[in-house]
Amino acid sequence: MQIKKLTEQLSVSPQIALDDIAALKEAGFRSIIVNRPDGEGVDQPTFPEVEAAARKEGLEAVYIPVDSGKVSDESAAAFGAAMAALPKPVLGYCRSGTRTATLWALSEAGARPLPEILERARQAGYDLSGAVKRIANGGRVPVEGDAPYHDIVIVGGGAGGISAAASLLARQSDLDIAIIEPADIHYYQPGWTLVGGGVFDPTYTRRDFATLLPDGVKWIKAAVAAFEPEEHAVILEGCRVVRYGKLIVAPGLKLDWAGIEGLEETIGRNGVTSNYRYDLAPYTWELVHSFRGGKALFTQPPMPIKCAGAPQKAMYLSCDEWRRNGVLENTEVEFLNAGPSLFGVADYVPSLMEYVKAYGIDLSFGHKLVRIDGPAKKAWFETTDAEGNTKIVERDFDMIHVVPPQTAPDFVRVSPLANEAGWLDVDPATLRHAKYPDIYGLGDVAGTSNAKTAAAARKQAPVVAANVLRDMGYGRQTADAIYDGYGSCPLTVERGKVILAEFAYGGRRVPSFPKWFIDDLKPSHMAWLLKERVLPSIYWKAMLKGREPMAKPSFKQPENEAA
Repeated sequence: MQIKKLTEQLSVSPQIALDDIAALKEAGFRSIIVNRPDGEGVDQPTFPEVEAAARKEGLEAVYIPVDSGKVSDESAAAFGAAMAALPKPVLGYCRSGTRTATLWALSEAGARPLPEILERARQAGYDLSGAVKRIANGGRVPVEGDAPYHDIVIVGGGAGGISAAASLLARQSDLDIAIIEPADIHYYQPGWTLVGGGVFDPTYTRRDFATLLPDGVKWIKAAVAAFEPEEHAVILEGCRVVRYGKLIVAPGLKLDWAGIEGLEETIGRNGVTSNYRYDLAPYTWELVHSFRGGKALFTQPPMPIKCAGAPQKAMYLSCDEWRRNGVLENTEVEFLNAGPSLFGVADYVPSLMEYVKAYGIDLSFGHKLVRIDGPAKKAWFETTDAEGNTKIVERDFDMIHVVPPQTAPDFVRVSPLANEAGWLDVDPATLRHAKYPDIYGLGDVAGTSNAKTAAAARKQAPVVAANVLRDMGYGRQTADAIYDGYGSCPLTVERGKVILAEFAYGGRRVPSFPKWFIDDLKPSHMAWLLKERVLPSIYWKAMLKGREPMAKPSFKQPENEAA
């Protein structure tokens, strides 16, 4: 038997034999649901035979036959009713298990998020992408109607989505574009480091989304449930369908707060904070400003994450505040990084290490936060040695700045658009999807090796815009626009000084300014002014408006294109 678990209560398998029922009893199963009609194949016992064998072993059996390819709403409802009534755990089977998995998915529609249903089925080996509309429609066959169509549909109204729309319109003003975005508020997330450092007021980093929507772009205020790329369709929650000529996917990424045991219960109190959330960054500053000594921990999860320098930016600004207030000498600071190094681009590490030494920071690499107890002021980390052996180590803290693990949004991760790691599968240079040529992607969701920063999205948006318009037959462009992997991380090493790290694919340094103005390898007050005063204005007034200073796309293949 090939038994595959969908939930703690239900497992699925292909056709079983009568001799298997005793083994099912031994494995702990208490009920069987048969979804294969009698007489479908010569390899199957009849349901009366299964029922008699099950009764002999003390198991219950239910017969809900479904012809292949004909899963009805009524049979899905019957399956759900059987699951509610039968002793658990239950084994369901048909010829291959697909019909049973489909019945379960439809019966769970509305009770579980669509991405979770698809993911559980996928892990069990069942592709239910053909049933997404029904699952999104509460498990019922949807009534097909005329779905709205747009020449270009953009998923996500963050930095990447708005910038792509604005960049498209700057090149061709009469385009039919729609942005799918459920949120009313748009955030300038790079500013949250400075909120946590007591420099920015949090309201400085937020705007109403409606005020940022480019003129002429339609706003579809809804959440995406799934993609049907073969049908050129996006499925929204509630089973609404939007069709497209070209699709741009830019929904950002998912902060997995639940990925650390105990974090959701304590975040925002008990000395546990994070600059990765708008409402928590002010609490970071509250903790730092009132801190009078003790143990301060700063964590970084496994890559990839958005703004890989942000975890240590929070640490450096905190240490600088404590040094100014005479608190640092009474403080033990530790940076617990799941990765193997301080920063991914080695050229910048020596300058950062000078601050690590000056602040007296202990560095602990290969330490992944897995559990936290806020009231007890304890945190547990999984460590891995050179041989791959793991163990759990405990740390006490008085304050801890936590960065959660991060993944692609669930509706992308379980979709046909994802690569093996769950990120959007796009070409690293053209940002065109690897399988579907009418789909592009940019921003944090992209499965490319560049740093996930707003600076990367600023460079990616014109590339996507130019290539989409070329594909649509606008203009005279014939060559692909190329993204070189540019990203930037203004590392705030103290209040008033920043190391302006700029790099491209392969870890190449690509400084934008001459060394006499800003030396990217050294802390600079000029770079601080760029971070504090210039970059926010560039974001609001240029990047989101389709103006592209220092961001024009290249049409020449870079020498060090990512593999």
